[in-house]
Amino acid sequence: MYDVSSNTSHASAVLVWYDRHRRALPWRAAPGEPSDPYAVWLSEIMLQQTTVTAVKPYFAAFLKRWPDVAALAAAPVDEVMRQWAGLGYYSRARNLHACALAIVQRFGGRFPDDEAALRALPGLGPYTAAAIAAIAFGRRAVVVDGNVERVVARLFAIETPTPAAKPLIRERAAAITPDHRAGDYAQAMMDLGATICTPKQPACAICPLSLACGGKALGDPARFPVRTPKTVRPRRRGAAFYVTRADGAVLVRTRAPKGLLGGMTEIPGTPWSGDFIEGSALDLAPIKARYRKLDGCVEHVFTHFALQLSVYVGEVEMASAAPEGCRWTPAERLDGEALPSLMRKVVEAARGATEV
Repeated sequence: MYDVSSNTSHASAVLVWYDRHRRALPWRAAPGEPSDPYAVWLSEIMLQQTTVTAVKPYFAAFLKRWPDVAALAAAPVDEVMRQWAGLGYYSRARNLHACALAIVQRFGGRFPDDEAALRALPGLGPYTAAAIAAIAFGRRAVVVDGNVERVVARLFAIETPTPAAKPLIRERAAAITPDHRAGDYAQAMMDLGATICTPKQPACAICPLSLACGGKALGDPARFPVRTPKTVRPRRRGAAFYVTRADGAVLVRTRAPKGLLGGMTEIPGTPWSGDFIEGSALDLAPIKARYRKLDGCVEHVFTHFALQLSVYVGEVEMASAAPEGCRWTPAERLDGEALPSLMRKVVEAARGATEV
C-alpha cells in the first residue's frame, strides 16, 4: 500500500491509468496537444449539472456557429439563449454571453491564465476557474467537481456528511494535487469518478487507487461520500395556456431576464404555487378564448421543487392582438424559440391533443 499523502505516488498512479484509459471527448485536446481555452471554458459551463451525453451535441452546435469567443460575444444574447434551449439551468447561457463580452472587452479576446482573473469573470465560480486554469493553461489548481469529490471522500473515508464535508474534501484534494501535468491530473480524476469510482457499484478491482482507498478498506466504498438525508421536495402547481390564432401562430412571451428560466420563451400561464386552485385557472388566462383542458398534467422537476402544469388549449380569430407582454410566433418558428424543456413538454402535449 502506498502513502496517499504523497503527491507523487497518488498522482503517478492516476496519471498512468489516465494515459491508458482517458476518455475521448470533443472538447479535450489529444495527448501532447495544447488545449483550446475557449473549448475548455465552453464545455465546463455546459457540463455544470448536465451529463456528457447531453452536452456533446450542444457543444458541437455552439462551436460550429460561434467558433471563438469573439464570435460568441458578437452574437445577440437572444440567439445564444435559443441555441441553449433544452440544456437547462438557463442562467448559464446568460452568464456565458456576459463572460464572452468581458473577455473581449477586458482581455482583447484572450482568456486570462490564472484563477484569480478567471474568478472575476461572469459565471465562473471556484470550480470552473480552477478547471480552466489547470486544463487550458497547465496551472496547478485544486479542481473538485462531483466526481472528484466522490473519489477523495472514498480515498480518505471521510465520515463527515456533505455538504459539511466539502471544506475537508477540498483540503484533502489540495494535499494530493501534483505540481506537474495539472490539466491531465484534473481530467484524470474526473474520468476516474465518471467511469470507475461511480456512485453505485464502483469498479474497485480495476481502480488505480484501490490499494490506498480507505472506503474499500472498510468494505463499503459506495457509502462515501456520506450524505445528509434529503428533505422532501415541495410541489407546486399551475396552468399553461396554449393559444393559437387562425393562421396557426402561437401565443408566447419572454420571461424576465433574471430568476428561474430567465430570458427564456414560455407558453403564457398562471403563477406556480402550492395553493393553486384549478377552478380559478381560466380567470388568469392571457386572452379570451374558448379553452379546453387537456387530460392529465405536464410534470417537471426543478432543483428545489416539483411542478405540475394543467394545459389549456384555445384558439382565437386572426385579428386578435397579442396581450401586453406577449407576442404571436408563427407555428413553423416555434421550435426555434428559446423554449426550456418544461415548455417543450407543454407544446408537445398541446400539439398531440390538437392533432388527434
